[in-house]
Amino acid sequence: RPGGAMLTAMKLVLKWLLSAAALLAVAHLYGGVQVTTFSAAMVAALVIGLLNTFVRPILVLLTLPVTLVTLGLFLFVINALMFWAASEMLADFQVTGFGAALLGSLMYSVLGIVIDSALQGLFAKS
Repeated sequence: RPGGAMLTAMKLVLKWLLSAAALLAVAHLYGGVQVTTFSAAMVAALVIGLLNTFVRPILVLLTLPVTLVTLGLFLFVINALMFWAASEMLADFQVTGFGAALLGSLMYSVLGIVIDSALQGLFAKS
């Protein structure tokens, strides 16, 4: 379809910007997560996205027995680890500990679901 690549790129950039805004919202709502600026949130959202794309599937595969025994609840731990790992790599994105990473990643995931749903509705009409 004509313009398909352009729409995909627009959706990706919009998702990145909205994810950065979601990260700022998490930091505003919860003191265990700190992000200094919108540009820092953009970098953090990118790093979290890359970790979730490349590292998370490997961890999910390696921890599959534990995930099955816990009926999938261990996936929350993996999400928290990705969130915490991103904060360890970046100076302007800080998470105060594993508990903060767990709660912050849950909040960020819920906002991510809302963003994905909104973008799906927005781009489905195109």
